[in-house]
Amino acid sequence: MSAATGAPVEAHGAGPRAQRPAWVLVTLTFVYVLNFLDRQLIGIVAKPIQDSLGVTDGQLGLIGGLYFAMFYCFIAIPVGWLADRSSRVTVLSLACAIWSGATVACGLAQNYTQLVIARMTVGFGEAGGVPPSYAIITDTYPPGKRAAAFGIFNLGPAIGAAIGVAFGALIAEHFGWRMPFIIIGVIGIVTAVLLRIFMREPARGATDPEGAKAIAAVPPAGFWSTVRMFLTNPVLMLAALGSGATQFVTYGLGNFAVLFLMREKGMELSDVAIWYALVLAIGMGGGMVLSGRIIDRMTRRTRTGYATAPAMSLAIAMPFYLGFIWAPSWPMALMLLSVVMVFNYFYLSASVALVQEEVRPDQRVLSGALLLLIMNFIGLGLGPTWVGQASDWFKAQGDAHALQTALYTLTPFYLIAIALFLWLARLLRREGNRA
Repeated sequence: MSAATGAPVEAHGAGPRAQRPAWVLVTLTFVYVLNFLDRQLIGIVAKPIQDSLGVTDGQLGLIGGLYFAMFYCFIAIPVGWLADRSSRVTVLSLACAIWSGATVACGLAQNYTQLVIARMTVGFGEAGGVPPSYAIITDTYPPGKRAAAFGIFNLGPAIGAAIGVAFGALIAEHFGWRMPFIIIGVIGIVTAVLLRIFMREPARGATDPEGAKAIAAVPPAGFWSTVRMFLTNPVLMLAALGSGATQFVTYGLGNFAVLFLMREKGMELSDVAIWYALVLAIGMGGGMVLSGRIIDRMTRRTRTGYATAPAMSLAIAMPFYLGFIWAPSWPMALMLLSVVMVFNYFYLSASVALVQEEVRPDQRVLSGALLLLIMNFIGLGLGPTWVGQASDWFKAQGDAHALQTALYTLTPFYLIAIALFLWLARLLRREGNRA
């Protein structure tokens, strides 16, 4: 059903049955919750894993960062190309089955090497999770409503992280760190089967002004022509680089926040399961919904809102981030972190919506994958790796608060991200003046 007109949007090559946009969005958001939940479990049970397998902060950073991102980022490119030419629903359900099975394997790992292999496989599967969802949402919601839809979809990380903290911490405390991986992995496998059975493929371009028939008449874009288009388009590249610099902070913080709160602020797993989970649900979740609505409102007047909104939000978040690290107690730290969480994630809905609207419908999955490749390799791949290695280095220098010092070193990346988004805003303003 078209969100603009109320008319059905039929699945590509399917019968007359239609699916409600709200149902599609909720289903994809649930899959994204599982995607992010699986990804975050390492950080949530970091201390029990360290106690069980004897790994260092640097090794944890590599598991949650570079090792994971090596597969997650680069496999997304061929997966995106395949999904642009086949059923995006099938690709998504298969990816969900792979990352969920690998999550179970994480819980069965007996040493660091096995855990690394399992995490790499999780990354392999999750590479096929988000880009197809971006394109399905874009072909379900029309321009002017997409940022709000992406804002709801991007609740997946907030809900996944919150459930992961509450569920993972409580289960780990009572049954050990392995059980959360096993339970969540099994849920994901069941979800993958149900997704393939019940979700229908929307027609490419169904909600675009040109219409699906006009889109279908155009020859499919080639793989290398799409890659070349993306890499030579300054709007797309600035959106990707600005998002990457932001994610350097968000993933660097996110993978070590629980360990930091327990080690430096004195929290227990039972405290984490309640209070940190609430911060993620309210702070990050509220930020996702708020950002989508604000960006849709701003971009109705000018496309510069896709850049000015994240630039302003990051400028607000930065001093609160510094306060979070400095705070002498965990209740104060969590209060400050709540504000950080609200404003740290405006970039996501903005960049995704901008990229999806900037490219042709048959380039959307691959372009979404290229966006994820750049921003996740910088943020997910290097952010946690940087923090973990910096913590080990400061500890070797005799710093009694090495992890705290390492988190301070993320601050310059706020400034880099703000500068990149302001550059993007200037470019979008120039393009608007020429239009």
